[in-house]
Amino acid sequence: MNDALQKPIDTKVIKELLDMNDGARFRTWLSICASCGLCADSCLFYLAKNKDPKLSPAYKVRATLRELYRRKGEVDREFLEKCYNIIWGECTTCRRCSLFCPFGIDISVMITAMRGICNSQGIAPEGLLKTLVNYRASGNQMGMSKEDFVDTCSWMAEETAEELGGLQIPIDKPGARIMYTVNAREPMYYPQDIAMAAKIFTVAEEDWTMPSTGWDDTNLAMFAGDKALGAQIVKNMYTKALELGVQAIAITECGHAYRSALFEGPYMLGYRSGKPPVPIIHSVRLFYEYLRDGRIKIDPDKMLKAPVTYQDPCNVSRNGGLWEEGRAIIKHLARDFRDMTPSGIYNHCCGGGGGFIPMGPEFKKRRMESGRIKAEQIKATGAKIVITPCHNCFDQIGDLNKEYNLGVKVVQFKEVITEAMIVPEKFKPVETGDEEAQD
Repeated sequence: MNDALQKPIDTKVIKELLDMNDGARFRTWLSICASCGLCADSCLFYLAKNKDPKLSPAYKVRATLRELYRRKGEVDREFLEKCYNIIWGECTTCRRCSLFCPFGIDISVMITAMRGICNSQGIAPEGLLKTLVNYRASGNQMGMSKEDFVDTCSWMAEETAEELGGLQIPIDKPGARIMYTVNAREPMYYPQDIAMAAKIFTVAEEDWTMPSTGWDDTNLAMFAGDKALGAQIVKNMYTKALELGVQAIAITECGHAYRSALFEGPYMLGYRSGKPPVPIIHSVRLFYEYLRDGRIKIDPDKMLKAPVTYQDPCNVSRNGGLWEEGRAIIKHLARDFRDMTPSGIYNHCCGGGGGFIPMGPEFKKRRMESGRIKAEQIKATGAKIVITPCHNCFDQIGDLNKEYNLGVKVVQFKEVITEAMIVPEKFKPVETGDEEAQD
């Protein structure tokens, strides 16, 4: 938590936020829970910590939002600090519990509302709050300037063109079919991810562009509970797509970015239809279509031979509807696929979602403890390779790999596809003969 903790609690603001959410949906959810316990066994925190009743999703809401309504917003800092530990330290808003609730209560929506209330009082994880400063200043979580982003793309294009003839990374190209957006960690720490995407788009002969602004599709403000900033982040992306006149916005291999752009963003911005002004397509769907339509072909000799399993990102599979497409891609890439149990929409969260990764060292021990369920799932498959199309899953499973000695390699689809795809002759770099001349 940050230094703003010493500020007095503004109960007037809390009451205003409670009134904003005091509709039929919340009233029904908060009153209809039958205490049946079906949500408990769905929660990774509950399962990982000896089935402590206080870690059941129903209890988490009762102890926070429901109690806040009962007190009519008249609470002190001590109460909100207890809520802080529950809503950020014991829930990733993965929505698995909603699948098992007989009444369809959406715990994650209420946890998110509670996060917004705590945030309004300066009570939120410091790691998340730091990213909000960057979003406001630069439009991306890493605080990267427009010039540095464009330079990074140019650098990747120049280097990668040596491997693939005709490769370009177009910036702000009007009328392109897709505008490709990325997780800000890619240009900052993993620029090779952008290069790999460019290779795939080149071989697929995609009509694409990257935007010079609105390129960061992550939305950590959504996890911090800052709805106004979360809306602005999505608006930056929509505005640029409309300005360029692209047909669709493509999302990199990131889970919550997809949820933000397609499902949450329209409502944050007040679109009554609930739909974005430009269609949204996730990389999993895009890569699936390339392979399905033969735009990308895989060399059988380069298929993965070691046992492979698939980590369903909550916001790609369960909340994004793309669990079948992910497995269809793997059929092209791996000879020995071993699914986890449970899997698909029922797969457990890895323990790194809901903002857990950027929340920093304060929460790492909790991440590792809650991630035990995922570690056991992976170990049970006997897999040596874990594919996951999400940066947070990638980092979390990487940490779990060390914590629980899983002995696996964690990869995203881009890496496997670029290593295994057949490059047509027309894209193979032309040898200039310079080396022969030097000899």
